[in-house]
Amino acid sequence: MKQILSLCIIILLFAGCDIAKQAQQVAALESCTYRLTKLQQVSLAGTDVQKLLNQQDLSLSSLPGIALGLLRKDIPLRANLNLEITNPTAQLAAINQFEYKILVNNTELTEGIINQNVNVAQGQTVNVPVQMSTNIYGLLAGGNLLNDIMKATKTGTANDKIGVLTLKIKPSIMIGGTLVKYPGYITINKDISSKILF
Repeated sequence: MKQILSLCIIILLFAGCDIAKQAQQVAALESCTYRLTKLQQVSLAGTDVQKLLNQQDLSLSSLPGIALGLLRKDIPLRANLNLEITNPTAQLAAINQFEYKILVNNTELTEGIINQNVNVAQGQTVNVPVQMSTNIYGLLAGGNLLNDIMKATKTGTANDKIGVLTLKIKPSIMIGGTLVKYPGYITINKDISSKILF
């Protein structure tokens, strides 16, 4: 009987240590800085956006994929966003997975889950790729964003702000075999300009 009681106490101590360790990782996670560094491999209706931005004369007639997409109400946007996480604390910050939402000018484009362990050691920076694939017909149908994009490409300056890209993430960690979600979302905003499209 004493052996069983001793074994139970040892198991509870190990479980308590694991929970304390996870609590430290959550505290470190709260102190991390999050930044969107750039967009890569951005395509709009099957056309490379970087090539579109390099064109001198950009009009709807030169974009048959977008014109056809407007008729079909289906304009696919694909991109890879790079999320940079920096841990300034003396503790390990760990994420077992995270939910995300991507918005442009406060209009939600897509949401998803990244099922990837992300460990950010003390004083280190980690880049996490977030793949996006969505239909942006509703965003372009009003014409304002499309007109802003065309104006920005005609002026030729990389700093012209087209809008605001927002990434909201809700990290999750494992505590005692159970996935526990961070309360609320961590919000990262980035101005959209041709400068971030590399």
